[in-house]
Amino acid sequence: MKVLVVGGNFAGSTAALEIKRKLGKKVEVTLIDRNPDFVYVPSLIWVPIGRREVKDITVSRKGVLEKKGITFVQDTALKVETNRNTVICEHGEYGYDHLVIATGPKVVFDEVPGLKDHCSYIGTPPGAMKTREQLEEFKNNPGPIVIGATQGAGCMGAAYEFIFNVDKWLREEKIRKKVELHWVTPEPFLGHFGIDGMPLGETMLKGFMKMFDIKYHTSVAVKEVTENSVELSDGTVIESGFKMLMPPFVGVDFVANSEGLETGPNKFIPILPNYRHQTLENVWAAGLAVNVKPPFEQGEVPFSVPKTGFPSDVTGKIVAENIVKTIKGKGKLKEKAWGDIPGLCVMDAGKKEVVIVSNHLFKPRIFAIMIPNVIFDINKVLLEKYFMWKLRHGLSYLP
Repeated sequence: MKVLVVGGNFAGSTAALEIKRKLGKKVEVTLIDRNPDFVYVPSLIWVPIGRREVKDITVSRKGVLEKKGITFVQDTALKVETNRNTVICEHGEYGYDHLVIATGPKVVFDEVPGLKDHCSYIGTPPGAMKTREQLEEFKNNPGPIVIGATQGAGCMGAAYEFIFNVDKWLREEKIRKKVELHWVTPEPFLGHFGIDGMPLGETMLKGFMKMFDIKYHTSVAVKEVTENSVELSDGTVIESGFKMLMPPFVGVDFVANSEGLETGPNKFIPILPNYRHQTLENVWAAGLAVNVKPPFEQGEVPFSVPKTGFPSDVTGKIVAENIVKTIKGKGKLKEKAWGDIPGLCVMDAGKKEVVIVSNHLFKPRIFAIMIPNVIFDINKVLLEKYFMWKLRHGLSYLP
């Protein structure tokens, strides 16, 4: 029995490791990814300000996977031909009995004119390092800064973390008084996060914005980005010497090029509540590749839902459990809709933090709380250390 996993970060590595751990020699597990290393993405917010180096938050995939009996292939997956159970890559073809798609997203930089040319992006190691260079240049000629998210974006949380960390960095560099800091978001209110908010979240973030002297603009789209400004849909033009705006995400080219996957306009994988493809019984999806419908009505400025590390890890485990049950031919498949996964997040705020916990990501919720810690971001650091340790040792079964 052959299981092929395309994509090797949170969801993909978890699924591959769990399937192999549970089935052992009964299954051949192969993981394909174009990059050699796992990246702990939540800590990329610290790379531009020099709090982390990329090497601190990366782990060799090959070393971890092959110790557990999983074949790692560094290649770029081009498309899947579902009619013959084969994934086509740049340097070969790979057959499968079960396919797990955990490719993450493609970033849509062309959502806004000038976004690609004039904005920083912190979502990848190269992007984070380039942002560091741009911040170092900015120090020589400080001015207004714009940070936030464009219309259609779903990763507002990372942008929130980044603006608070930039504020901290500016103070450490002793240039904060020279900088007017602006937050721009399509959210109807601060702390919506694409999950319709949390109790006291808006009040807490308004307090943070006041404490850090950050001007905020909600319910706005970004009309255009130029070298020296950001124009918003309400007519506001903000002069800026540095800009970081999170763009929208869509499915990667591998998914878009695969006609048999029957995706919608956003090119994410249509799934059942058990994370099996809606029509293909041997194709599964986990993590950011999954299509998730927003649990709220869109306003004048559209935006999406967050897809973070914890739900990715959880869906990787669910996919693994269900593939194992399918191969063994016994047991009811596990179902847990994305919105029913518990919320667990630590939002960094520049060596401060907010711990966010809820029984469900989406409403209705029985329990939801945001706990601020203005002393030190100890939980954010511990969470990073834990996940890096877990991954280095291939301990995918741990929470």
